[in-house]
Amino acid sequence: MEKRIKLPELLAPAGSPEALTAAIRAGADAVYMGASGFNARIGAANFTPESLKYEIARAHEAGVRIYLTLNTLVYDREIGDLLKTAEAAYLAGADALIVADLGVASILRRTFPDFPLHGSTQMSGHNLEQAKMLSELGFERMVIARETSREDLALVCRESPIEIEAFVHGALCVCHSGQCLFSSIVGGRSGNRGLCAQPCRLPYSDGRGGKSYPLSLKDLSLAPHLPELIEMGVSSLKVEGRMKPPEYVAGVISIWRKLLDEGRGANAEEMRRLAEIFSRQGFTDGYYTQNIGKNMLGIRTEGDKARSATQKNKIEYKNTKAPIPEYTERNARAADYKPQRASGKRGKQIVNTAVFHSAAQYTAKAAKFFDIAYLPLEEFRNARGAKGVLFPPVIFNSEMPRVRRQLEEARKLGATDALVGNLGHISLAREFGLCLHGDLRLNITNNETTAALESLGFEDVILSPELTLPRIRDISGTTSAVTYGRLPLMVTEKCVGKELGGCKVCERGQAKLTDRMGISFPVLKIEEHRSLIVNSLPTYILDRLQDLTEGFITRRHYIFTVESPREVDAILSCALSGAPIPGGKCRRLPQNQQVKKGKNK
Repeated sequence: MEKRIKLPELLAPAGSPEALTAAIRAGADAVYMGASGFNARIGAANFTPESLKYEIARAHEAGVRIYLTLNTLVYDREIGDLLKTAEAAYLAGADALIVADLGVASILRRTFPDFPLHGSTQMSGHNLEQAKMLSELGFERMVIARETSREDLALVCRESPIEIEAFVHGALCVCHSGQCLFSSIVGGRSGNRGLCAQPCRLPYSDGRGGKSYPLSLKDLSLAPHLPELIEMGVSSLKVEGRMKPPEYVAGVISIWRKLLDEGRGANAEEMRRLAEIFSRQGFTDGYYTQNIGKNMLGIRTEGDKARSATQKNKIEYKNTKAPIPEYTERNARAADYKPQRASGKRGKQIVNTAVFHSAAQYTAKAAKFFDIAYLPLEEFRNARGAKGVLFPPVIFNSEMPRVRRQLEEARKLGATDALVGNLGHISLAREFGLCLHGDLRLNITNNETTAALESLGFEDVILSPELTLPRIRDISGTTSAVTYGRLPLMVTEKCVGKELGGCKVCERGQAKLTDRMGISFPVLKIEEHRSLIVNSLPTYILDRLQDLTEGFITRRHYIFTVESPREVDAILSCALSGAPIPGGKCRRLPQNQQVKKGKNK
């Protein structure tokens, strides 16, 4: 008898009650949706905590599971409200919570130990090691990065101790999820807090007097590859679209339902229909097939909009009741929450650390100034006397052999410390006996997260640059703040430099992204093919003694990206004397969260 492979779950988005109805009728196995706050699509209609019981009950009546998104970064003073939302979902019978904040996950595991947790794509889960780490932390599922290739996805699915959920259809962020600060730092609207202004969809100068869209990607669709996804054992197929109308949800889910039930990939006609429902000049599977290039770019044209308008009367509904999930009785538990804080302290002694993009920036003066200097793995051999290695922001499993070789070489050359910005990289640092230090990429915004990272062995951590001075002050533990440097705004899997002057310009480090107001953002090549977009202005507060004192900022972190060796030394001289930096233009740490849109404050 032929062995029947279990079909993956079809997971639909719902940004409103109407979209939830559409998802249920179209044949979704599960739906993910947000409450009124703490989710990455605050702009959607969403659901109130009071309405959850009714909405979840009607979904369960149809045999559809409900996952609630609590996938934003959270501040300490918001934890009480977050727990109320989680408790409402728990009592209403929600099947799981999708979370991105490590501190929030720690809270939920202690307060609702029988409430399943799924690791959001905002946690930047892109390798098997992260799946294993999340398993240790009590997660039942990881939403894998959308940039993952076919080969890496198959490996993770095959060996992961927890379920793997993969995005298979819908909008693509050009930046690795959880690594984008562009909207927050430049426009005052945090993507990590559900308020992204989508700077990736805006036009930029093409360097020839015209404009282009070098950051806007076509929508993803892996519909032709469905048999492969089934074969490799993906647990859940996720359709993006909580900001989309019910017609979108119904149309896309009904087609995917038909494909799943028939166990086949989409044909040309079905791909045409999907594109008519919504697309940006068609679809891309570039990350999955590793065909990464200009062909991935696309915008929403007037023609795309016109074709979508004709689909509103072509909704197809599937009428799949599945067994209703069974639940044991649940009792309220939010009142049982007991806060945790890290035991480490900043201390009164000044500690200076820095990241250098290139070894040439690590001058003799810098070597004397910094307690720990971190350099990229490919630059470490050229930085004599340095003790710290900067881990790449992304390490897919297919890249592990190269990274291990680089770490082995760095260890032989005297590396003792590692700046790590991803949970999936902790095991690598431990493997090579390196002391763990937390990079700003860990998105630390509350005391629970510093406590969780301390329990994982981190000696100190750099707080999120999205924090205001008062919030920096209130977080305990051995924490640092960025006191100088151009903040990393985006890490892209696709090389952006190629679109801004070609490979030679990118190689020379001269690529710049220039927006509609004439503000330029340097674009740097990192590792073999990725791009790092950094802010147009450096953050600098070392000439503001009151800010440093009020924020208890004794551990001070510097980031050097485009500075020449001479500029590095000049900045260190300013830091020593408390003087403004040359030129004077810089970004200050905000005193509050009211940053004007479109301004570099």
